This record gives sequence, C-alpha cells and structure tokens, in this order.
Amino acid sequence: MKDYDEATRFLGQWGRFQQIVFFLLCASIFPNGFGAFSLVFLTDIPDHRCTVPEVNLTQDWHKAIIPIKVVNGNQELSRCSRYRLDVVGNLSALGLVPGRDVNLTDLEQEACVDGWSYGRDIYQSTVVSEFDLVCVDQWKQPFTSTIYFLGVLVGSFFSGQLSDRFGRKPIFFATMAIQTLFTFAAIFSPSWTVFCILLFISGLGQISNYVSAFVLGTEILTGHVRVLFSSMGVSLAFAFGYMMLPLFAYFLRDCRSLLLALSLPGLLYLPLWWFIPESPRWLLSQGKYQEAEAILREAAKRNKLQAPHLIFDDHNIDADKTQMQPKERLIVFNLLKSGNIRSTTLILCMVWFTLSTGYFGLSLNTSRLHANPYISCFISAAVEVCQNSIALEMLGKFGLTTGTALMFAYTAELYPTVLRNTATGTCTTVSRVGSCIAPFLLQLSMFFKYLPYITLGTLAVASAFATLFLPESFGRPLPQTIQQMHRRESVTFPCIKRKERSKAVVLFESQL
Repeated sequence: MKDYDEATRFLGQWGRFQQIVFFLLCASIFPNGFGAFSLVFLTDIPDHRCTVPEVNLTQDWHKAIIPIKVVNGNQELSRCSRYRLDVVGNLSALGLVPGRDVNLTDLEQEACVDGWSYGRDIYQSTVVSEFDLVCVDQWKQPFTSTIYFLGVLVGSFFSGQLSDRFGRKPIFFATMAIQTLFTFAAIFSPSWTVFCILLFISGLGQISNYVSAFVLGTEILTGHVRVLFSSMGVSLAFAFGYMMLPLFAYFLRDCRSLLLALSLPGLLYLPLWWFIPESPRWLLSQGKYQEAEAILREAAKRNKLQAPHLIFDDHNIDADKTQMQPKERLIVFNLLKSGNIRSTTLILCMVWFTLSTGYFGLSLNTSRLHANPYISCFISAAVEVCQNSIALEMLGKFGLTTGTALMFAYTAELYPTVLRNTATGTCTTVSRVGSCIAPFLLQLSMFFKYLPYITLGTLAVASAFATLFLPESFGRPLPQTIQQMHRRESVTFPCIKRKERSKAVVLFESQL
C-alpha cells in the first residue's frame, strides 16, 4: 500500500477540512490550560491566625493575644498559636497591661482550638480556608495537588492504551466529559476527603484529552500543517487558556465559584463530536479501510475536491493487514520488548520526567513570586507565548515550556501508529510522577534556599545529554509499523567520524 501521506496528497494540506480539524482541536485544549494550574489559586494559603472568640478583654490584650515570632529575620504574628485564653482573660480582668505589667514571653501558649481567621484581601476563600488545611494539617495543602496529579498520572497511563485499542475520538470525548463533570461536582464537596476524591477523578481526564487531541491532530494533518499543529498550535492554545486563568481567578475569588467557571466551558465542546472525525491512520492500523476511505472522501467534499476512484491499493491490502495487525495485541510492554524501542522509551521517559518536574514546580510556585499572585500567574503564562522574561525563573520556565512542546511532537513522530497513543500516554504518565512530587520539591527550600533549583538544573543537564542518543525524526514520514520505527537512524554529528561498514543500508522510505 502507498504511504499514507502520498495516498492522501489529493486533499492538499490546508483546505476547509484541515482548517476545521486544526482550530477545533486547538480550541479543545483551552480548558486544559486553565484547569491544570487552577490549583495555584484553589490551594493557595491565605494569611491566617488563631480565632479569638468574643470574650471580655481589654483592647490591649486583644492586640497582644497573638504571639509575635521571627520568620526569616522578620517579625510576624503567629499563625498557629495564641496565648492561653483563660490566662489572658484573668490578666485582663485584673487590669494588667501586656508588655508593661506582664512579660509576654512567660505566658503559656495554646493551639488554635477555636479555629482560624483568614485574611480576605486576596481571596474570599480557598480550599485551604474551606477545610482548614493549615498548621498541623498543612501537609494536606501540597498533598491536594499531588492527589490531582496522581489522577492525571493514572489517566495518562490508561487513556493511551485505550485510545490505541478503541480509537482516538471516543477516548478524547470521554476524558473531556470526565474532566468537566467531576470538576463541577467538586463544587459541592462537604469535606476535604470528598474534594480530593473528586479532584482525583477530574485529573483522570485532564491531560488524557490533551494527549488524545494531540495525537488525533498529528495523525489527521499532514506536511508542514502537522508540524505547525504539533509544535505550536496546541502549545499556544494551552498557553492562552493558562493566561485566562488569572483573569477568572481575579474576578471569582471564591474557590467554588472558580470551580464552576472552570467546568462550564467543557459543555461547549460537546458539539465537536459531529465535526471532528476519527483518525484515518488509526482506522488503517485496525484494518478498517472502508471507514478510513469514507472519512477521506468526506474530507475531499469539504475541500471541494474530487477523490480518486481508488485511494488505497487493493492488491496490497491483505498483506498490509498482516503487517499492521500482528497476532500479538500491542500493549504498553511492547515499548520495552526490543533493545531499540526500550532505549528510546527509557530516555524519553527520563526527559519527560525532568520537564514535568521543572515545569509544574515553577508553575505552582508562581503565587510566591510576587505580592499579587494574579500578576505572577499571568507572567508565568505569558512567558509560554513570548521570549521576554523578567527573571531567571521565568527564563527557566520558558525553556521547560519549549522542551515540553517539542517532546509531544517528537514522541509522536518516533512511535508507529499502532503504539503512538500508548507511547505518548506512557511518557506523560512518567512525567506525572514528576508533577506529583513537584509540590513537595518546593519544600526543599526550607533546608537550603536554592536546593529546588539545583535539583531541577541537575536533572535538566542529565536529560539533555541523554537525548543525544535518540533517533532523528525531522523530515521523515510518520511510521506505521514497529518495523519501520526500528529502521530509523540516530542523529549524526559532523565532528564525529564513524568507521565505514560494508553492510548494506536500507532506507526508511523504501519500506513504505
């Protein structure tokens, strides 16, 4: 059978059909942009201190009941303790003045037994203030983000395999529905436990529909349009969605209202089912030639073109079915079966892990970079679109963003159609391990201020060196079979001389 790109050359690259697929798939990425980092605002820790109930205290004792502590060389009111209320009440009743008649350092302190009072100058409420995730329960604040990314991890792992088995389109819409419904359900969470369960399920669809949309567009589009979509289209759509997040959060400062705003846009994408087709490449890999031809003929009508009488060669269909559908069902373990695929997979997983750890570590840290978290978040999102950085951290974020965008395109180009979504899903699964530990990685600054950045920098250098051992995919057609993937040659360096071998060279194109 002819190469897919050659067989579909009659469609052109930028007709009405390709334009619809390109822009609708990019539009479907928008909710991922503002959904992935909503935790920056949902789980931010507002200013807080112990609640002092209405008791008969003098004005001086009302001001002095919260101890003053030195944090990083600055004096701050304690967030997790107060002087014992009964003792302070007796001293106030005796008419004693704090600091003059009573040495405050000698007074016994107690925990916030009556709860906390939260500042409302930035947020009306967050998940932290709703469920009191402070002081002894402060570990729940970063763990909330980790639970969400664990959901993303599980979703990435299974959605990739399901997509290769049942198709790109059904998994794309199913994961989008999961993300929308359970984000909406989280609004009504009565407790932190319930919220985390719903957040985990919402995470199942968060990146899964992104990966499905990415692979779907990569396989439908051809030529330079495919490169434009995979390297810039989805990345810009994600970045613009990310830039909308601080705008929503600024006007909706209540966490439940923000969740509602994040879930509603998902309903707008339901009609896309009738406009976005299944991947013809995937249909061909499953031997469904008639369905693939039907999609291509409909695409020709939209482009106002005449499809050829015979799109695929009938005399090679039976042989191609044997090649495209081996007796053994391809699963995630096929990514480790042979030495060539195994080395490619392990290196890619290492790079994905590094990029995700750094990307989410810096992104989740944006609320601490500026007194106004909305400004910090917008700058962090804008740096994904342009190259103007205002600080070293934003420059690092730009590099990680660029690397992530390229890795999506690179991974999809390395693996064959029968394993493409499984491979992409597996790599993103490993990357989610990095995003799961990112909230806790930031806590390393308590031991040494620059330790998180040293850790991320070391991982980045090691991963950059490992990529030198990956094969090149530039200018080559997408592989359809594992055999075609095996024949890809590693990138060569002009400064390195290799010994000539008499073994014959088999070109990748000759196998199509």
